[in-house]
Amino acid sequence: MCTGATAKAAIWPSTFSIVAYDPEAREWGVAVQSKFLAVGSVVPWAEANVGAVATQAFANPRYGPDGLALLRQGLSAEEVVKRLTEADEGRAHRQLGVVDAQGRAAAFTGRECYAWAGHVVGAGYACQGNILAGGRVVEAMAEAFERTGDRPLAERLVEALRAGQRAGGDARGQQSAALLVVKEKGGYAGLSDRWIDLRVDDHPEPIEELARLLQLHQLYFGETRERVRLDEALTRRVQEMLRDLGYYRGEVTGRLDEATQKALEDFHNVENLEMRRQHEHDVLDAEVLRFLEAKHRERAHPQRER
Repeated sequence: MCTGATAKAAIWPSTFSIVAYDPEAREWGVAVQSKFLAVGSVVPWAEANVGAVATQAFANPRYGPDGLALLRQGLSAEEVVKRLTEADEGRAHRQLGVVDAQGRAAAFTGRECYAWAGHVVGAGYACQGNILAGGRVVEAMAEAFERTGDRPLAERLVEALRAGQRAGGDARGQQSAALLVVKEKGGYAGLSDRWIDLRVDDHPEPIEELARLLQLHQLYFGETRERVRLDEALTRRVQEMLRDLGYYRGEVTGRLDEATQKALEDFHNVENLEMRRQHEHDVLDAEVLRFLEAKHRERAHPQRER
């Protein structure tokens, strides 16, 4: 469903965003881009097993915590949108997107939001924006999200932003972007539900910078998808690289001895790769190996790597 408005054009924090749910991964997320400083401090709200909210236009920040509180009570996304907007005398200036715990989505665009303003609601997501180049922006976002259904939620959200920007994006340009994804025990060391929380507060190309940060997040905190066995040949190579980088001071023997294991542990910890350490001492995450190789090449040829 696509709903649009052609309200008056004027100075306003122009924004486009998407709220969405991944039923297989049990993840809820929000991605947003705006001609507004530090949009991530205002628009995105989410709670694992509860839902996600995007509040924008002449944003009412209370829509975030209040919306999550209503979702926590079991209200549907549509009911939450209705409750929030009906109680708000400034609703004509608000824009809102909500996805609930079951993936039901709803959105609202106030009649006084500046043109072009509107939203698209689909299965498990809602795209909304104001002061856009046109309705094609939110349509392109929806198409990109649906087209990338085989990818992780965070990547789909960023691709939706990219598609919106290619379709014209904010009529006033770019400035900041943010990505928030939550899932139960998805945060650091499994001790929080804040899986991904990335913000670009002021940048000429905030969506591309956000995509770069997401790649770094996946490197440091992503799930292990490929592992390599530390046989004699690979252990010898790893010892050589760790020695050149200052982590290992023993002989290059090809044996996975205590000193080599300690050097690998130190490398993981110093390079912030501790979340990719494997339980078996003779197995290495393939991403860690590639990172080690890249660091070693950079040391050997610092100018070439730049």
